[in-house]
Amino acid sequence: MHHHPGDPRSRLPRSPSPSNPLARAVLALALGSLLATAVQAQAPAAPALPPPESVTLDKLGYMASFPPEGAQRVDLSNSYKYPQMRWALQHLRELQPTRNIRRGAAPVSALPADPRPLGAVSFDDDKGQPITVDQWLTRTYTDAIVVLHKGKVVFERYDNQMKPWTPHLLFSVTKSFTGLMAAQLAHEGKIDPAALVTKYVPELADSAWGDMKVREVMDMTGAVRFREVYTDPTTEIFGYSWASGMLPRPPGYQGTTTIYDFLKTLKKEGEHGEGFVYRTVHSEVLGWIVSRATGRHWAELMGENIWQKLGMEEDAHVMVDSVGTPLQGAGLNATARDLARFGEMLRLGGTFNGQKVFDKAVIDDTAKGGDRGKFQFRGIQTARPGYSYRNQWWVLHNADGAYEASGIHGQMVHVNPAAEMVVVKLSSHPVASAAATQALTLKAWSALAQAVRR
Repeated sequence: MHHHPGDPRSRLPRSPSPSNPLARAVLALALGSLLATAVQAQAPAAPALPPPESVTLDKLGYMASFPPEGAQRVDLSNSYKYPQMRWALQHLRELQPTRNIRRGAAPVSALPADPRPLGAVSFDDDKGQPITVDQWLTRTYTDAIVVLHKGKVVFERYDNQMKPWTPHLLFSVTKSFTGLMAAQLAHEGKIDPAALVTKYVPELADSAWGDMKVREVMDMTGAVRFREVYTDPTTEIFGYSWASGMLPRPPGYQGTTTIYDFLKTLKKEGEHGEGFVYRTVHSEVLGWIVSRATGRHWAELMGENIWQKLGMEEDAHVMVDSVGTPLQGAGLNATARDLARFGEMLRLGGTFNGQKVFDKAVIDDTAKGGDRGKFQFRGIQTARPGYSYRNQWWVLHNADGAYEASGIHGQMVHVNPAAEMVVVKLSSHPVASAAATQALTLKAWSALAQAVRR
């Protein structure tokens, strides 16, 4: 559950019951729950986690026989339970409808290798105990990591049946692609951040976005009632999951059956621009604005403007609803190496592979961050101290000028300009929210940055 500290219910130490499969499913799918807010940070006890070696796909044997039978099977009825989710995050398009994002016919861009023994780098964990990078990766249920330094692959590791060509569900890392596309369109004058959302999407006139500015969507400072209580099917996270097709709809369901129809039902709660509140639905609205401003599908824009220009190795794909609307806040699937190319393009100021993908001004505007005062609006800085949020990116405001895209269950694209480092980490952690791992992650970023500088 992700009540915010301003909500009196946030003091109740309730949590979703693991025995309730629907609650478990939505917990895993709670795409708005990337953050562990102060509530979770102060939870009375961390959940007991299975030993990582006990839930590897090799040991579990999912979908390994012909045909898979009984406990081996992973399908929509159990794909968001744990540990079945470990298989699902690498096989999403076998479970859900998706739309392809083409890499095209261009040659694959080089990622030169300069391997270094970074797995043996030691640092103190969040409890002050020594831990190596390899141990950190195992402890946090990592499926893949790629570390670039000055554009070269200095460290790369795959676990849990993941391969360099395996696409992985990225959850809210998706938002950061949507945010940059919108910021680029704003830079080109094709979107006006000061305009009302309804200039582009008049269908939202009677919703929370009716009097909201585009900039408030981009930085998630718009006020919308979107609650995420995984034990309460009357809260909006269930409506989002049913409308988008992520969860099977209950018998007699009479609600909306597409993402955009669902957005129209959401109402204002509070004052726009007052403070940052992380809500996945803002990313869906922002993607709608991007498509309206360009007349193009999100997946086509991703393919032509990003994937093909970067010379990616593999196609990507995005989960879609019943009418082909992509989950622009949660549905992207891509490989670790291709995400590393994307991160390196950002580090280089928007140009890579001889192609300009984004204007440097767009990258600079994003990396400088958002209003840090607004970020503290509901105690979120307790979970991510010192951060802010800009164009759907998390900005650390550390000495290195680092910023990152982040998704539940441990998906990360971390860019550190001063250390000339990019890290992609894809995981299948049992806990959706970043609360359990954030303090350790910050220490790992620091250790890796220090190691590559040597």
